[in-house]
Amino acid sequence: MKMKLLGIAASSALLMTGQILAADGKAVYDKSCAACHAVLPPKLGDKAAWAPRLKQGADALVVSVVKGKGMMPAKGGNTILSEADIRAAVDYMLAELR
Repeated sequence: MKMKLLGIAASSALLMTGQILAADGKAVYDKSCAACHAVLPPKLGDKAAWAPRLKQGADALVVSVVKGKGMMPAKGGNTILSEADIRAAVDYMLAELR
């Protein structure tokens, strides 16, 4: 019984850690977005390139990432990203414009 409870507790801790990491927009950006957005438009921090996209709002940007747009494949090519991961990365990228 104790081993079963320890297993459940350990699994819960791992799941919570994964959720915390999933909410880290910079980590998601660094792992899944930076390779392209560091060299291709719209580059991280480029206010002029992001201006028309900002008018659409964050929700529309998240949808664009989920579905893919232009040269960007769905989920930026990282199919394991959750919508929460994508939202965190979008929020991080938008915060870099301020």
